Amino acid sequence: MRVNAYAAPAAGEPLAPTTIERREVGADDVLIAIEYAGICHSDIHTVNGDWGPQPYPLVPGHEIVGTVTEVGADVTRHRVGDRVGVGCMVGSCGECDNCRNGDEQYCRKGMIGTYAATDRDGTTTQGGYSTHVVVDADYVLSIPEGLDPAAATPLLCAGITTYSPLKHWQAGPGRKVAVVGLGGLGHMAVKIAHAMGAEVTVLSQSLKKQEDGLRLGADHYFATSDPDTFEALASSFDLVVNTVSAKIDVSAYLGLLAVNGAMVNVGAPAEPLSLNVFSLLSNRRTFAGSMIGGIAETQEMLDFCAEHGIVSEVEVIAADQVNEAYERVLASDVRYRFVIDTSTLA
Repeated sequence: MRVNAYAAPAAGEPLAPTTIERREVGADDVLIAIEYAGICHSDIHTVNGDWGPQPYPLVPGHEIVGTVTEVGADVTRHRVGDRVGVGCMVGSCGECDNCRNGDEQYCRKGMIGTYAATDRDGTTTQGGYSTHVVVDADYVLSIPEGLDPAAATPLLCAGITTYSPLKHWQAGPGRKVAVVGLGGLGHMAVKIAHAMGAEVTVLSQSLKKQEDGLRLGADHYFATSDPDTFEALASSFDLVVNTVSAKIDVSAYLGLLAVNGAMVNVGAPAEPLSLNVFSLLSNRRTFAGSMIGGIAETQEMLDFCAEHGIVSEVEVIAADQVNEAYERVLASDVRYRFVIDTSTLA
């Protein structure tokens, strides 16, 4: 079927309306009428070619919420009429040890990304800035009742990207967690870490979002532009989650970790980061990375967010505002996530 979409025709060029072909619904597939598609900073990096050459024309979007309109003959997990979500991946080998352990995002053969990846039929996957998508049912999530669908959309990337490391590094009561950056990822990290029971500190360049940070669940808020911040907070945190997609002084942030503390990168800057190894040796610190979560963990995150009333702070836009939204994301002029109302594509 041919559906309406917004696509990047080439690196650095504005997105424009187009039509794309969606595959027929196979025995294990689900056809989803998309209601909302979130705009992630990764979308901008990808369409701009920041992370390397891409298969243009390209439809971005890996935060997708919609309604099931058709299911394949062998599908039992989802029914027509269900509200569902699709995140950053739509396939994996399902056979390697990582896939069997529920870490499909680290599939040894490479997970299949929701866009700009090679699908199982050899075609290029196209994302959620469109009216419909066909996805293998095993990679479709259930959106719990009670979650506003537009505000829940960024949970499919920003939510799981922050939930997974917070869970893995045991954020909870008695643990001190710092969140670097209060943007699309950072504001979700604050909400989730607070709900887990951790003592949460936001580290931002300035104090201009301090009121927001405290409202969202932070206990403390510091400006990293103030050199006294790093001295005052030295060796303070069990976990530092870096959500920014820009170059930072890694060694300075590692100095904020207590004994056995970990700093985890979830932001993905285009340029390499460097560090002084002595900042790791002191206090037996760890510098790590984390990329989304598996399907079971993503469903766990959605259920956790429903239980605690957590959704993203969103600004809903029409599809023809996407290029303006990209500019505003790059200017940090959104609080805190843009979501496209895909009915404006019809």
